[in-house]
Amino acid sequence: METYDLLYRLYEEFDTETLRAYQEFVDLFPPVDSRVALERWQDASEELDDRKDTIRSGFPQVGETFADLASRATRDQAFTALDLYAKHGRGVNVLVLDVDETLRSAGNTDNEIPRETLHLLTRFHDDGVPVVICTGQTLENVKGFLIQGLGNDIVHSGSVSVVYETGTGVFTPGHGADTKCLLYEDLDADIRDVFGHVRSRVLPDAPASIQEGCHLQGNEFNVTLKPNFETGSDRAEAVIDEGLVYLLDLLEESVLAVSGGDADADERSVDGSVGYARAYYANEDPEIRGVLERRGEQPDVAASDVPADLAGLFERVDVAYYEADAAEIGSLELNKVVGVEAALDVLGIEDPFALMMGDSKTDLRVMQWIAETDSGVAAAPEHASEDVLEHVMSTSELVFDRGDAAGMLRVIYALNRLAALE
Repeated sequence: METYDLLYRLYEEFDTETLRAYQEFVDLFPPVDSRVALERWQDASEELDDRKDTIRSGFPQVGETFADLASRATRDQAFTALDLYAKHGRGVNVLVLDVDETLRSAGNTDNEIPRETLHLLTRFHDDGVPVVICTGQTLENVKGFLIQGLGNDIVHSGSVSVVYETGTGVFTPGHGADTKCLLYEDLDADIRDVFGHVRSRVLPDAPASIQEGCHLQGNEFNVTLKPNFETGSDRAEAVIDEGLVYLLDLLEESVLAVSGGDADADERSVDGSVGYARAYYANEDPEIRGVLERRGEQPDVAASDVPADLAGLFERVDVAYYEADAAEIGSLELNKVVGVEAALDVLGIEDPFALMMGDSKTDLRVMQWIAETDSGVAAAPEHASEDVLEHVMSTSELVFDRGDAAGMLRVIYALNRLAALE
């Protein structure tokens, strides 16, 4: 009998919904020092085993797999997994996961990674599937919540890697000299000098409104302004919009100083910028153009007026705008794709087939790389950027509800269980 028919029978004849409820209770039961509570957990565990035994006996050759699958995936998730297997013919051997607004969401999860999601990640780890966290956050922030959520043993097991600051570095505990790879050290001197110049002036030279309303994220290389107000609030939006314009002008001054195009660039105020950076990046990014238009601060020059030597450096520098959240300068030569490739190399994954989950344009680059190299599938939350959703819908169609990364992980868990049957 074909797998489709077997799955149909599984979800038609067995009470899989109650089975999943018991499984979730057993998996997520908090550690408590209570005899009554422990007895309840034990009763649930026994009932769970009995229900799984019923499925095992009903499917003599695939009973163990089907019992596990039914306890963790809904009917829709299981059939989505089957469709993925029919299309790709293999399971996922590495997870590549963005954090903010993907694994966790300020809208639904109080900005914490839900326990259900963390537990599923431990299941993948137990199955030998490495996890690559791919984020714009600092390494220290990521290490903190990973150890708290997954435990020190898993984080330092050798199968967890962190691509941090959107690809400026990779941290993979347990790999000796390769544990920490500072990818930004491979950039040439001009680019490193531009970033050093921006960092040295970004707060001291900022107008009072930015000094009071923003702080500098503790990055190793990227320069990121974060609001001192609640992310997503009107005040955060206003100060980040102002900060973006300021960063553009400061970048222009820094590029001129490093390239030698302006001997006085170190001394004069960023208010004296011509507007080359504004023109260049507005032409490159409609979101940046929108901020300039809203603030009435469009440049007097056009993108075609930008001198070639400046444009040559601008095209190597990424200016990122995250509405009411951050304004950032990073290197286009260091992105999440470069970081993921480095992480896979350290982890020893030569033939990756990844699940890439993300929501922003930095994640889109990884999704596109995966699609071009036929090395995985992409998934995104429903509130992801328009370009990300367009890409996902044109490839895997794996879109999940805000805050429900666990649902997508269950699809991939089911995919791997089905692939293991072959």
